Formats: sequence, C-alpha cells, structure tokens
Amino acid sequence: MTQFLPPNLLALFAPRDPIPYLPPLEKLPHEKHHNQPYCGIAPYIREFEDPRDAPPPTRAETREERMERKRREKIERRQQEVETELKMWDPHNDPNAQGDAFKTLFVARVNYDTTESKLRREFEVYGPIKRDGYMAPENGYLMEAAPE
Repeated sequence: MTQFLPPNLLALFAPRDPIPYLPPLEKLPHEKHHNQPYCGIAPYIREFEDPRDAPPPTRAETREERMERKRREKIERRQQEVETELKMWDPHNDPNAQGDAFKTLFVARVNYDTTESKLRREFEVYGPIKRDGYMAPENGYLMEAAPE
C-alpha cells in the first residue's frame, strides 16, 4: 500500500540510520580483575576486642517497664503537688470568699433565652440578692441571697 504514496510521504516512512557502536564505559563483571583475592575473616580476628575485657551488656528498659515507671513517677509527682497545695490551703483566709457558703444558690440548666433581669426578678421574691455572678458562657448564673 505504501508504494502508491507520493515521494514526500514515503520519506516519512524511511528507516533511520543504525545506532553507532560505542565501547562500554567499564568492563563487564566477569572481565574485571580484582587487586586482592577474596579471603576469610581469620586475618581480622585480632582486630576484635576480647569478650573478657568488654563491659557486661546493659539491659534496656522494655516498653511496659517504661510505661509503669512513668505512671509511678506521675503518681508520686501528683501526690507531692497535692501535699504542698494542702499545706498552703487555708479556707478561712481566702480573700475571694464572701459571706456564708450555705446561703449560695446555684442555678443550672437555664434556658438560653433567659436573661439576667428575668432571673433576678424571679429570685427577688424570696429576698434581696447580695451578689449575682455569671458562671460560664450560656450555662447559668450564680445568685447569692443576702443573710437575714
């Protein structure tokens, strides 16, 4: 079929020139000559250290032992922190403590639409409110009734 094509298209199907031969860059593995023949390790035995002179091997900590050690250290550290905090704790000299703790009223699960003025109006029926405080965002209020 290609013999019927015009010469300009036949030139596109002409074979290329063959790849020129180049000698290999290095010798093949079976042609290489080694400078030193292969030998055993006997000549190098004297380079090793004597096992009698070597220090005994140290035993590494396993994963379970390391986790147990860290757990014990954490418990001891926390116990010391609790002891120091317990020594420093003095509820009678707390500057933030005001009034009688038994007269504090905590209101929880308050509807999000409830405002502070609505809560104040509901609780003023039972007596004057000494102080009210906002505990956490959108979670509730702290109301303190005045001592009577």
